[in-house]
Amino acid sequence: MKRLFLCSSFADVADLLPELVGKERGTVTFIPTAALHEEYNLYVEEGRAALERLGYTVEELEITQATAEVIEQTLERNDCIYVSGGNPFFLMQELRRKGADRAIVRRVKAGALYIGESAGSMIAAPNIAYAQVMDAVATAYTPDFRDFDALGLVDFYTVPHYGCEPFEESAEETVRTYSHLPLRPITNTQAIYVEGDRTQIVPIDSIPVSGGE
Repeated sequence: MKRLFLCSSFADVADLLPELVGKERGTVTFIPTAALHEEYNLYVEEGRAALERLGYTVEELEITQATAEVIEQTLERNDCIYVSGGNPFFLMQELRRKGADRAIVRRVKAGALYIGESAGSMIAAPNIAYAQVMDAVATAYTPDFRDFDALGLVDFYTVPHYGCEPFEESAEETVRTYSHLPLRPITNTQAIYVEGDRTQIVPIDSIPVSGGE
């Protein structure tokens, strides 16, 4: 049974995780790749610290520096997969280039808990074309990015940082522009938890429901 915990800022919602998955403690494959070329990346260490505070053992896997064999072995030996925020297009480019996208999907289908923060939550969708409003596609590190297919772990599209600076305008524009999609906007203090066929936003605050349903 697949399980996903999708959020905007993991450090702000980490305490929700044990309420949803129980008091289990395990090992986490920690993938910081999306933030490699971001000027601001403090959230990466904050996410790692939050996992350790909850009692998880964290093993970092930086995709661009790992072989396909190392990626496969690391994902296989850990109970959870954590994908931090950053640029979703660079992230998908590198996951696909190393075959890590397929390996992650296999592990999640086999029962590994997937924790996605910001960009990590967006790539769980079928496609990340909708992320173009919030992030740059063409960068020095993604000059030829064309394939917007994502992991397809869920059938909806998370819009992180809804109503939160500095993404307030771009998140709102995403909701307007892609209203034909089953969007799930969440604030920095909310998360989406998926268990099998059941999906819930926690905690349940006032949040708009987009079109496409």
